[in-house]
Amino acid sequence: MISKKDRAKGALMGAFIGEALGVGPHWYYDLEDMRAEYGDWIDDYTEPKADRYHGGLKAGEISQAGILLKMMAEHLIENDGYNQAAFCKMMDDDFLPKISGKAMAGPGGYTSQSMRHLWRARVKNELPWDQVAGNADTTEAIERNIAVAIFYAEDLEALSLNITENTALTQSDNLIGSLTVSYSSVLALLVQGEKLDPQISAKLMQAVDDGKLPFHKVTSANLNPPAGDNMVKESDLYGEGIFASPDGLLSPSYMARAAVDEDIKIEPAWKAAVVYGMPCAIYHMLPAVYYLAARFKDDFEAGVLHALNGGGQNQVRTMLTGALIGAQVGFPRIPERFIEGLQQKDELLSLTDKLVEKI
Repeated sequence: MISKKDRAKGALMGAFIGEALGVGPHWYYDLEDMRAEYGDWIDDYTEPKADRYHGGLKAGEISQAGILLKMMAEHLIENDGYNQAAFCKMMDDDFLPKISGKAMAGPGGYTSQSMRHLWRARVKNELPWDQVAGNADTTEAIERNIAVAIFYAEDLEALSLNITENTALTQSDNLIGSLTVSYSSVLALLVQGEKLDPQISAKLMQAVDDGKLPFHKVTSANLNPPAGDNMVKESDLYGEGIFASPDGLLSPSYMARAAVDEDIKIEPAWKAAVVYGMPCAIYHMLPAVYYLAARFKDDFEAGVLHALNGGGQNQVRTMLTGALIGAQVGFPRIPERFIEGLQQKDELLSLTDKLVEKI
Protein backbone atom coordinates (compact mmCIF):
# COMPACT_ATOMS: atom_id res chain seq x y z
CA MET A 1 0.00 0.00 0.00
CA ILE A 2 1.40 3.38 -1.04
CA SER A 3 0.72 6.07 1.54
CA LYS A 4 -0.88 9.35 0.58
CA LYS A 5 2.24 11.21 1.68
CA ASP A 6 4.44 9.03 -0.53
CA ARG A 7 2.11 9.68 -3.48
CA ALA A 8 2.16 13.44 -2.81
CA LYS A 9 5.94 13.44 -2.46
CA GLY A 10 6.26 11.36 -5.62
CA ALA A 11 4.10 13.85 -7.52
CA LEU A 12 6.04 16.96 -6.54
CA MET A 13 9.49 15.43 -6.84
CA GLY A 14 8.41 13.77 -10.10
CA ALA A 15 7.59 17.21 -11.47
CA PHE A 16 10.93 18.68 -10.41
CA ILE A 17 12.78 15.70 -11.90
CA GLY A 18 10.88 15.90 -15.18
CA GLU A 19 11.50 19.64 -15.49
CA ALA A 20 15.22 19.23 -14.84
CA LEU A 21 15.51 16.34 -17.30
CA GLY A 22 14.24 18.64 -20.04
CA VAL A 23 16.76 21.44 -19.47
CA GLY A 24 19.33 20.08 -21.93
CA PRO A 25 17.35 18.81 -24.93
CA HIS A 26 14.49 21.33 -24.64
CA TRP A 27 12.65 22.44 -27.79
CA TYR A 28 14.33 20.42 -30.50
CA TYR A 29 11.65 20.07 -33.17
CA ASP A 30 14.03 18.34 -35.54
CA LEU A 31 14.54 14.98 -33.84
CA GLU A 32 17.58 14.24 -35.97
CA ASP A 33 19.23 17.37 -34.55
CA MET A 34 18.36 16.32 -31.01
CA ARG A 35 19.74 12.81 -31.57
CA ALA A 36 22.91 14.27 -33.08
CA GLU A 37 23.43 16.45 -30.00
CA TYR A 38 22.40 14.00 -27.28
CA GLY A 39 22.49 10.51 -28.78
CA ASP A 40 19.80 8.08 -29.82
CA TRP A 41 18.34 7.77 -26.32
CA ILE A 42 18.56 10.39 -23.55
CA ASP A 43 18.46 8.60 -20.21
CA ASP A 44 19.67 11.17 -17.68
CA TYR A 45 20.15 14.86 -16.94
CA THR A 46 22.08 16.72 -19.61
CA GLU A 47 23.69 20.12 -19.91
CA PRO A 48 22.13 22.52 -22.41
CA LYS A 49 24.24 23.81 -25.26
CA ALA A 50 25.45 27.36 -24.74
CA ASP A 51 23.31 28.75 -27.58
CA ARG A 52 20.11 26.94 -26.57
CA TYR A 53 17.22 28.04 -24.36
CA HIS A 54 18.77 27.21 -20.98
CA GLY A 55 22.41 27.80 -21.85
CA GLY A 56 24.54 28.23 -18.73
CA LEU A 57 22.57 25.85 -16.52
CA LYS A 58 24.13 22.64 -15.25
CA ALA A 59 22.82 19.14 -15.83
CA GLY A 60 20.16 18.44 -13.18
CA GLU A 61 19.33 22.09 -12.53
CA ILE A 62 15.73 23.29 -12.66
CA SER A 63 14.80 26.17 -14.95
CA GLN A 64 12.01 28.74 -14.77
CA ALA A 65 9.04 26.37 -14.66
CA GLY A 66 10.68 24.51 -11.78
CA ILE A 67 11.54 27.76 -10.04
CA LEU A 68 7.92 28.96 -10.20
CA LEU A 69 6.68 25.59 -8.94
CA LYS A 70 9.15 25.84 -6.07
CA MET A 71 7.92 29.35 -5.26
CA MET A 72 4.31 28.17 -5.27
CA ALA A 73 5.15 25.34 -2.87
CA GLU A 74 6.90 27.81 -0.57
CA HIS A 75 3.85 30.10 -0.76
CA LEU A 76 1.48 27.28 0.23
CA ILE A 77 3.66 26.31 3.19
CA GLU A 78 4.02 29.89 4.43
CA ASN A 79 0.31 30.73 4.07
CA ASP A 80 -1.19 27.35 4.99
CA GLY A 81 -2.81 27.24 1.56
CA TYR A 82 -3.31 29.48 -1.44
CA ASN A 83 -3.75 33.21 -0.80
CA GLN A 84 -4.20 35.32 -3.92
CA ALA A 85 -3.02 38.61 -2.43
CA ALA A 86 0.07 37.01 -0.92
CA PHE A 87 0.84 35.20 -4.19
CA CYS A 88 0.69 38.47 -6.14
CA LYS A 89 2.94 40.18 -3.61
CA MET A 90 5.43 37.31 -3.86
CA MET A 91 5.52 37.66 -7.63
CA ASP A 92 5.92 41.45 -7.38
CA ASP A 93 8.71 41.24 -4.83
CA ASP A 94 10.57 38.04 -5.65
CA PHE A 95 10.07 37.17 -9.31
CA LEU A 96 9.16 40.08 -11.58
CA PRO A 97 12.26 42.12 -10.60
CA LYS A 98 14.41 39.25 -11.92
CA ILE A 99 12.98 39.25 -15.46
CA SER A 100 12.97 41.90 -18.17
CA GLY A 101 10.25 41.01 -20.62
CA LYS A 102 12.80 39.36 -22.91
CA ALA A 103 12.62 35.69 -23.85
CA MET A 104 16.27 34.70 -23.52
CA ALA A 105 16.75 36.12 -20.05
CA GLY A 106 15.66 35.67 -16.48
CA PRO A 107 15.87 32.83 -13.97
CA GLY A 108 16.40 29.51 -15.73
CA GLY A 109 17.77 31.11 -18.88
CA TYR A 110 14.41 31.50 -20.63
CA THR A 111 11.23 33.40 -19.73
CA SER A 112 7.89 32.01 -20.84
CA GLN A 113 5.28 33.86 -22.86
CA SER A 114 2.84 34.41 -20.01
CA MET A 115 5.60 35.71 -17.72
CA ARG A 116 6.88 38.09 -20.41
CA HIS A 117 3.37 39.43 -20.87
CA LEU A 118 2.94 39.70 -17.10
CA TRP A 119 6.16 41.74 -16.80
CA ARG A 120 5.10 44.18 -19.54
CA ALA A 121 1.64 44.61 -18.04
CA ARG A 122 2.59 44.74 -14.39
CA VAL A 123 6.05 46.37 -14.39
CA LYS A 124 6.31 48.38 -17.59
CA ASN A 125 2.66 49.50 -17.85
CA GLU A 126 1.94 49.39 -14.09
CA LEU A 127 -1.46 47.75 -14.53
CA PRO A 128 -3.34 46.29 -11.56
CA TRP A 129 -3.27 42.52 -11.16
CA ASP A 130 -6.83 42.11 -12.41
CA GLN A 131 -5.80 43.53 -15.81
CA VAL A 132 -2.58 41.67 -16.57
CA ALA A 133 -3.69 38.30 -17.98
CA GLY A 134 -2.52 37.42 -21.49
CA ASN A 135 -3.60 35.04 -24.22
CA ALA A 136 -0.87 32.36 -23.95
CA ASP A 137 -2.38 28.96 -24.84
CA THR A 138 0.29 27.02 -22.96
CA THR A 139 0.58 24.97 -19.77
CA GLU A 140 2.35 27.55 -17.61
CA ALA A 141 -0.46 27.74 -15.04
CA ILE A 142 -0.59 23.95 -14.77
CA GLU A 143 3.14 23.82 -14.08
CA ARG A 144 3.13 26.08 -11.02
CA ASN A 145 -0.23 24.76 -9.78
CA ILE A 146 1.03 21.20 -9.43
CA ALA A 147 1.79 22.16 -5.83
CA VAL A 148 -1.74 23.52 -5.34
CA ALA A 149 -3.27 20.32 -6.73
CA ILE A 150 -1.23 18.29 -4.25
CA PHE A 151 -2.07 20.58 -1.33
CA TYR A 152 -5.84 20.42 -2.02
CA ALA A 153 -5.93 16.83 -3.27
CA GLU A 154 -8.68 15.87 -0.81
CA ASP A 155 -10.80 18.96 -1.50
CA LEU A 156 -11.61 19.22 -5.20
CA GLU A 157 -13.84 22.24 -4.72
CA ALA A 158 -11.09 24.26 -3.02
CA LEU A 159 -8.63 22.99 -5.63
CA SER A 160 -10.78 24.09 -8.55
CA LEU A 161 -11.59 27.54 -7.17
CA ASN A 162 -8.01 28.36 -6.12
CA ILE A 163 -6.45 27.10 -9.35
CA THR A 164 -9.06 28.88 -11.46
CA GLU A 165 -8.31 32.10 -9.60
CA ASN A 166 -4.54 31.69 -9.97
CA THR A 167 -4.69 30.73 -13.64
CA ALA A 168 -6.82 33.76 -14.48
CA LEU A 169 -4.07 36.04 -13.20
CA THR A 170 -1.84 35.21 -16.17
CA GLN A 171 -4.00 33.50 -18.83
CA SER A 172 -7.32 34.96 -19.88
CA ASP A 173 -8.71 32.14 -22.01
CA ASN A 174 -11.45 30.22 -20.19
CA LEU A 175 -10.49 27.05 -22.06
CA ILE A 176 -6.97 27.25 -20.61
CA GLY A 177 -8.53 27.51 -17.16
CA SER A 178 -10.73 24.51 -17.85
CA LEU A 179 -7.85 22.30 -19.00
CA THR A 180 -5.63 23.49 -16.17
CA VAL A 181 -8.24 22.55 -13.57
CA SER A 182 -8.83 19.25 -15.40
CA TYR A 183 -5.18 18.18 -15.23
CA SER A 184 -4.97 19.35 -11.61
CA SER A 185 -8.06 17.32 -10.72
CA VAL A 186 -6.57 14.21 -12.32
CA LEU A 187 -3.40 14.70 -10.29
CA ALA A 188 -5.46 15.14 -7.13
CA LEU A 189 -7.27 11.84 -7.69
CA LEU A 190 -3.94 10.08 -8.20
CA VAL A 191 -2.64 11.53 -4.94
CA GLN A 192 -5.81 10.20 -3.32
CA GLY A 193 -4.88 6.72 -4.57
CA GLU A 194 -6.80 6.41 -7.84
CA LYS A 195 -5.16 5.19 -11.04
CA LEU A 196 -5.01 6.87 -14.42
CA ASP A 197 -7.19 4.28 -16.11
CA PRO A 198 -10.29 4.26 -18.35
CA GLN A 199 -12.52 4.81 -15.31
CA ILE A 200 -10.94 8.03 -14.07
CA SER A 201 -13.21 10.37 -16.06
CA ALA A 202 -16.31 8.80 -14.54
CA LYS A 203 -14.94 9.67 -11.10
CA LEU A 204 -14.25 13.23 -12.21
CA MET A 205 -17.74 13.53 -13.66
CA GLN A 206 -19.19 12.32 -10.36
CA ALA A 207 -17.34 15.19 -8.71
CA VAL A 208 -19.13 17.54 -11.13
CA ASP A 209 -22.48 16.02 -10.14
CA ASP A 210 -21.53 16.45 -6.48
CA GLY A 211 -20.85 20.16 -7.00
CA LYS A 212 -17.11 19.84 -6.38
CA LEU A 213 -15.89 20.78 -9.86
CA PRO A 214 -17.35 23.84 -11.65
CA PHE A 215 -18.05 22.37 -15.09
CA HIS A 216 -21.33 22.68 -16.98
CA LYS A 217 -22.91 19.25 -17.46
CA VAL A 218 -26.25 18.25 -18.96
CA THR A 219 -25.78 14.53 -19.60
CA SER A 220 -26.76 11.74 -17.27
CA ALA A 221 -24.55 8.74 -16.41
CA ASN A 222 -22.17 7.47 -19.13
CA LEU A 223 -22.86 10.63 -21.19
CA ASN A 224 -26.42 9.56 -21.91
CA PRO A 225 -29.10 12.19 -22.58
CA PRO A 226 -30.71 13.79 -19.53
CA ALA A 227 -33.74 11.80 -18.38
CA GLY A 228 -35.83 14.83 -17.53
CA ASP A 229 -35.25 18.32 -16.14
CA ASN A 230 -34.13 17.01 -12.76
CA MET A 231 -31.14 15.24 -14.30
CA VAL A 232 -29.28 18.50 -14.86
CA LYS A 233 -27.36 19.06 -11.65
CA GLU A 234 -26.27 22.66 -11.33
CA SER A 235 -25.26 23.68 -7.82
CA ASP A 236 -26.36 26.99 -6.35
CA LEU A 237 -22.71 28.03 -6.28
CA TYR A 238 -21.84 27.42 -9.91
CA GLY A 239 -25.08 27.84 -11.86
CA GLU A 240 -24.12 26.79 -15.37
CA GLY A 241 -20.53 26.28 -14.30
CA ILE A 242 -17.41 28.37 -14.51
CA PHE A 243 -16.34 26.21 -17.46
CA ALA A 244 -18.54 25.67 -20.50
CA SER A 245 -18.19 21.89 -20.75
CA PRO A 246 -16.54 18.99 -18.93
CA ASP A 247 -14.65 17.76 -21.99
CA GLY A 248 -11.29 18.36 -20.31
CA LEU A 249 -12.33 15.87 -17.65
CA LEU A 250 -13.25 13.27 -20.28
CA SER A 251 -9.96 13.29 -22.21
CA PRO A 252 -7.86 11.37 -19.65
CA SER A 253 -10.00 8.24 -19.98
CA TYR A 254 -9.68 8.23 -23.76
CA MET A 255 -5.90 8.45 -23.54
CA ALA A 256 -5.90 5.74 -20.86
CA ARG A 257 -8.01 3.51 -23.12
CA ALA A 258 -5.57 4.05 -25.96
CA ALA A 259 -2.71 3.02 -23.66
CA VAL A 260 -4.28 -0.39 -22.92
CA ASP A 261 -6.01 -1.09 -26.25
CA GLU A 262 -4.08 -3.84 -28.04
CA ASP A 263 -5.30 -2.56 -31.40
CA ILE A 264 -3.77 0.88 -30.83
CA LYS A 265 -0.01 0.80 -31.15
CA ILE A 266 2.33 3.73 -30.64
CA GLU A 267 5.81 2.24 -30.81
CA PRO A 268 8.15 3.31 -29.48
CA ALA A 269 6.08 5.15 -26.91
CA TRP A 270 7.94 8.45 -27.31
CA LYS A 271 6.17 8.80 -30.67
CA ALA A 272 3.09 9.81 -28.71
CA ALA A 273 4.64 13.27 -29.06
CA VAL A 274 4.35 12.95 -32.83
CA VAL A 275 0.82 11.52 -32.70
CA TYR A 276 -0.58 14.18 -30.35
CA GLY A 277 1.73 17.01 -31.42
CA MET A 278 5.14 18.31 -30.38
CA PRO A 279 4.31 22.06 -29.94
CA CYS A 280 3.74 23.90 -26.68
CA ALA A 281 -0.02 24.49 -26.76
CA ILE A 282 -1.97 22.87 -23.96
CA TYR A 283 -4.08 20.83 -26.39
CA HIS A 284 -0.93 19.12 -27.70
CA MET A 285 0.65 18.62 -24.29
CA LEU A 286 -2.10 17.02 -22.26
CA PRO A 287 -3.08 14.10 -24.53
CA ALA A 288 0.53 12.88 -24.76
CA VAL A 289 1.00 13.36 -21.01
CA TYR A 290 -2.13 11.37 -20.16
CA TYR A 291 -1.22 8.62 -22.61
CA LEU A 292 2.32 8.19 -21.27
CA ALA A 293 1.27 8.46 -17.63
CA ALA A 294 -1.37 5.77 -18.16
CA ARG A 295 0.86 3.48 -20.20
CA PHE A 296 3.74 3.68 -17.72
CA LYS A 297 1.67 3.97 -14.54
CA ASP A 298 4.03 1.55 -12.73
CA ASP A 299 7.33 2.62 -14.30
CA PHE A 300 8.49 6.16 -13.53
CA GLU A 301 11.76 5.87 -15.42
CA ALA A 302 10.26 4.57 -18.65
CA GLY A 303 7.45 7.13 -18.57
CA VAL A 304 9.59 10.23 -18.10
CA LEU A 305 12.25 9.08 -20.56
CA HIS A 306 9.72 8.43 -23.31
CA ALA A 307 8.20 11.86 -22.60
CA LEU A 308 11.67 13.39 -22.84
CA ASN A 309 12.81 11.63 -26.00
CA GLY A 310 9.78 12.79 -27.99
CA GLY A 311 11.38 16.19 -28.54
CA GLY A 312 9.54 19.45 -29.08
CA GLN A 313 8.15 20.82 -25.82
CA ASN A 314 9.61 17.83 -24.03
CA GLN A 315 10.44 19.70 -20.83
CA VAL A 316 6.79 20.32 -19.97
CA ARG A 317 5.75 16.90 -21.29
CA THR A 318 8.27 15.28 -18.95
CA MET A 319 7.41 17.53 -16.01
CA LEU A 320 3.67 16.84 -16.19
CA THR A 321 4.17 13.14 -16.90
CA GLY A 322 6.60 12.92 -13.98
CA ALA A 323 4.02 14.38 -11.61
CA LEU A 324 1.28 11.95 -12.70
CA ILE A 325 3.47 8.84 -12.60
CA GLY A 326 5.17 9.96 -9.39
CA ALA A 327 1.74 10.16 -7.76
CA GLN A 328 0.90 6.64 -8.92
CA VAL A 329 4.12 4.87 -7.96
CA GLY A 330 4.97 6.95 -4.87
CA PHE A 331 8.27 8.55 -3.98
CA PRO A 332 10.10 5.36 -2.89
CA ARG A 333 9.76 3.93 -6.42
CA ILE A 334 11.40 6.88 -8.16
CA PRO A 335 14.91 5.71 -9.15
CA GLU A 336 17.53 7.06 -6.75
CA ARG A 337 19.75 8.32 -9.57
CA PHE A 338 17.11 10.86 -10.54
CA ILE A 339 17.09 12.19 -6.98
CA GLU A 340 20.86 12.24 -6.64
CA GLY A 341 21.31 14.01 -9.97
CA LEU A 342 19.23 17.05 -9.03
CA GLN A 343 21.42 20.09 -8.40
CA GLN A 344 19.12 21.34 -5.60
CA LYS A 345 18.38 17.88 -4.24
CA ASP A 346 18.51 18.72 -0.54
CA GLU A 347 16.52 21.93 -0.86
CA LEU A 348 13.82 20.36 -3.05
CA LEU A 349 13.48 17.31 -0.81
CA SER A 350 13.17 19.49 2.28
CA LEU A 351 10.59 21.71 0.58
CA THR A 352 8.60 18.69 -0.59
CA ASP A 353 8.58 17.15 2.87
CA LYS A 354 7.32 20.42 4.37
CA LEU A 355 4.50 20.63 1.84
CA VAL A 356 3.53 17.00 2.30
CA GLU A 357 3.28 17.54 6.06
CA LYS A 358 0.66 20.22 5.41
CA ILE A 359 -1.78 17.99 3.53
